[in-house]
Amino acid sequence: MVLLGSTGSIGVNALLVAKRFGIAVEVLVCGKNIDLLNKQIQEHHPKVVVVANAADIAKVNHSCVYFGEDAILRVIEESQSKLVVNALVGFLGLRPTLKAIECDKKVALANKESLVACGAFIDTSKIQPIDSEHFGLWYLLQERPVSRMVITASGGAFRDWPLEKLANATLEDTQKHPNWSMGQKITIDSATMVNKMFELLEARWLFGEGRYDAVIETQSLIHAMIEFKDGSTTAHFAKASMQLPIAYALDAKMDEQILEHIDLLTVGSLEFREIEAERYPIWQIKESMLNNPLSGVVINAANEAAIEMFISKKIGFLDISKTIMTAYENFTTVPQSVDDVFLLDREVRSFVRSLR
Repeated sequence: MVLLGSTGSIGVNALLVAKRFGIAVEVLVCGKNIDLLNKQIQEHHPKVVVVANAADIAKVNHSCVYFGEDAILRVIEESQSKLVVNALVGFLGLRPTLKAIECDKKVALANKESLVACGAFIDTSKIQPIDSEHFGLWYLLQERPVSRMVITASGGAFRDWPLEKLANATLEDTQKHPNWSMGQKITIDSATMVNKMFELLEARWLFGEGRYDAVIETQSLIHAMIEFKDGSTTAHFAKASMQLPIAYALDAKMDEQILEHIDLLTVGSLEFREIEAERYPIWQIKESMLNNPLSGVVINAANEAAIEMFISKKIGFLDISKTIMTAYENFTTVPQSVDDVFLLDREVRSFVRSLR
């Protein structure tokens, strides 16, 4: 396989599963964590390695190392592997998804931004989702009429904060996720609930038009639910590990135990909460976004630009959502092609940066 984002949590889990199933790793792509990359090289012996920066090439213990986005696209095209695991973070992951599909490869997709920004122009038949929420929906789907698909959210770092404190939340505060440790951006997205907006839009592109919603489930044991038209509801319970969806992406005939079962007697009870706009202001545009799914590129670009400004302390935490909604109201023209997606992405980022 080709693994994009090998040193992140999803990449690390993908390598564990690959080793378990004896799947060869042809290409490793990572950002700046060279120490972990070198350990991965020693264990998995990839043919090619790609890093983010040219300055890091000399630090990599491998004889075939490239750098940058163009190199990622080239190694995808030249690889023999028919599977690309895309665990890159951000809009950077879109071109590799498009290239892999163009090369008739299967994409195990954890890069949210690919479908959020460009879902209308991606052949989803080539996509195997490995986010736990979309995997849960896929796992539950039957040939029965569906009324509504529901995914769950943890609630993020501020689910229990007094509302009046949110305006003063710091970057360090956003990283205190109640259930697990993730990368900086995704943890901020969890705190704003933008990540759940993105996952709803991804679900729309993966499973087609329909009713989609999300609720908070505080223990992150239920990842998805499907309400059928007959009045019944099924739920996907599993421990919060990416290894299960990754295992199915790497081996479609998966027939062995990957996780320990959840002991419901130990769990005792579950708590569900509504996602409220008072705590998560971005939720105000959720239905509008789902009714206008091509707008995803605007929301994504505005979010990434706003997060950059938040990290550099140019705006406050609540300003992230305000900035996204301002951009969403300002850009009403939807892309008609892949080229339009990249053009609109640049225009939105420029607009957001001009606000401060």
